[in-house]
Amino acid sequence: MKPSAEGISESAASKPSDMIDSGHGEPTSGIILVDKPSGVTSHDVVAAVRSSLGMRRVGHAGTLDPMATGLLVIGFGQATRLLTVIVGHDKTYRATMRLGLGTTTDDADGDLLPVRPGAAPRADELTAHGLQGLIDRCFTGWIDQVPDAFSAIKVKGRRAYDLARAGQEVRLEPRRIRIASFHLLDFRRVVLSDEDIRVVDADVEVTCSSGTYIRALARDLGEQLDLGGHLTALRRIRVGPFDLENPDLASKALSGQVVPNTYQNRHGQTVVRSRMALDCDRQGMLDASLDLAQAARMTMPVMSLDADQAARVANGGFLDLPVVRPTAALAGPAGKQRLAAILVPGPRGGAKPDVVFHPED
Repeated sequence: MKPSAEGISESAASKPSDMIDSGHGEPTSGIILVDKPSGVTSHDVVAAVRSSLGMRRVGHAGTLDPMATGLLVIGFGQATRLLTVIVGHDKTYRATMRLGLGTTTDDADGDLLPVRPGAAPRADELTAHGLQGLIDRCFTGWIDQVPDAFSAIKVKGRRAYDLARAGQEVRLEPRRIRIASFHLLDFRRVVLSDEDIRVVDADVEVTCSSGTYIRALARDLGEQLDLGGHLTALRRIRVGPFDLENPDLASKALSGQVVPNTYQNRHGQTVVRSRMALDCDRQGMLDASLDLAQAARMTMPVMSLDADQAARVANGGFLDLPVVRPTAALAGPAGKQRLAAILVPGPRGGAKPDVVFHPED
């Protein structure tokens, strides 16, 4: 799994002509929350949304691997330009880490690695208290993490996982990440009957900064214990303010089914692969979406502009306003405000528009 391969992907050209016809007051831009099922890629989810909306300009804020489930934040229309802010927020995951066995991909989709000599007695000696103590000492706060070779990070223009699958050696540099919390929820001793291997399954909850790989945490925890480790389950429950455990937001999250998709490739071969079929139609998706102003209020500081300031920002002009980080600028009368721009600090003080949003009728 590549739970935190950050970056906005799958978005097409950012031209106003890419947007759906607004029709009878329908939103042409918005944020959609999708509870991704296991067995499809983040690209598959984006493709399903794109097809249902009938538009090209769709993207997501942070990849989830096929095996992973949980929250995928999707933007359509001009909201794809909000994803660069959303993707930087911290995230919360629940996962099961199997300690005692490693795999080639550090998750259950990979091939099992040989059991390490003496792993069985070390696994038997491991306790929940000892494991939490190791986590607290070595895997909490600011740490350096080497991403997995099967990650979506680009190496000379190509995804690392494409290189790894092609048998090429992939060397990635350590990244500084922050683990805000890493708690052990459950601790179980398991005997894998087919192999007669003794392992420990640890259910954990991790809140971490953008760019953290939960698979790599399982791998590195297994290394510290000299047991090997990998993920057997992963679910993302929160991206910044978007939380599947918030009842109001959970009610807006779209679900879907994994269904087979049969097609012929360019070589004329028949291929069957999984795709996602959303459980709602286009109108249901639009009804569940958050508009630009709603999403902006949830993801960054907000300030209101008067008519003159809004006109200046629309033309790329700077404003004499105190801005220290990306800030949403709203324009229009109270109750009907729209997102006019995302402001960032100017080179000599004040604020400059980093992204300008066009009015949507």
